[in-house]
Amino acid sequence: MEEKESKETCNCENETKKECNCEEKMTHDCDCKKDKDCNCTEDTSDESHGECKEKHKKKEKKSKKEIEELKEQIQELETKNLATQAEMINYRKRKDEEVAKMLKYANEDMVTDLLSTIDNFERAIKMDDDNLEDEVSKFLEGFKMIYCNFTSILEKYEVKAIDGFNKEFDPTYHQAVMTEHVEGTEAGMVIEVLQKGYMLKDKVIRPAMVKVSE
Repeated sequence: MEEKESKETCNCENETKKECNCEEKMTHDCDCKKDKDCNCTEDTSDESHGECKEKHKKKEKKSKKEIEELKEQIQELETKNLATQAEMINYRKRKDEEVAKMLKYANEDMVTDLLSTIDNFERAIKMDDDNLEDEVSKFLEGFKMIYCNFTSILEKYEVKAIDGFNKEFDPTYHQAVMTEHVEGTEAGMVIEVLQKGYMLKDKVIRPAMVKVSE
């Protein structure tokens, strides 16, 4: 019975036990490092101890590999997270710009439809002559008042006519529909505005139809 108990229990701290078998250490999991007289880590000649060290090396190597893999996964996730955040920021910027642009030119369609009415008022007013006492002038007086009200409303919403007469032709603001040679006038100059152009804030909503010198 005593012999059986000695195999099942390994007490390296026992002062009477002078030797500790590494095989017993592996079997009973005794801490030989506490035994001054037994240093299994230095016993490289023991076959069981060599296997033990090899297992520890493989386990340590495996643990290091797993740690490196986890670090790589964390780095990859952090990179993806940063990329996703950047995409969300860019998306919000684009949406904000689109909304701001939409609000800025929200009245464009309505103003464009009104321009033809403004043109008709201007054609009617041009029928007036220098005699302000005749029937035509009296009749057009109401037209002029309505026209002034229209233009005031357009100015309120930052709609303004393009000043093209006697200016250098600019395709951004002008649409050349006729050309004419004029003595003493440089080529490429606007010599007549056939139809006014208009801008809504900083956007051309209708270029001016002009005659250009050649």
